Amino acid sequence: MNQLTKAQITVGLLSFFATVWPLVQKISSSIDVAIVARIVILLVVLLVLSIVILGILEWVNIFDLKTNSVLTIMVLITLGISSTFGTF
Repeated sequence: MNQLTKAQITVGLLSFFATVWPLVQKISSSIDVAIVARIVILLVVLLVLSIVILGILEWVNIFDLKTNSVLTIMVLITLGISSTFGTF
């Protein structure tokens, strides 16, 4: 598997779990189908965003893959947390 593909998947999953963990703690008392659907949609969106952002950063080729991964995960966690807590 390509190093870029590994980084894209890893960054997407790390940002997903970092975003969803506070959400799961917040709603752990009541599990609803709509909440589970939002969590699954969030996973898909964060994976797609990680692929797009890392692809663009690698295409521009300013930084190395590790720096691009750190920048991408910071952006995704910020976006994920702000959108998650803005809707609940």
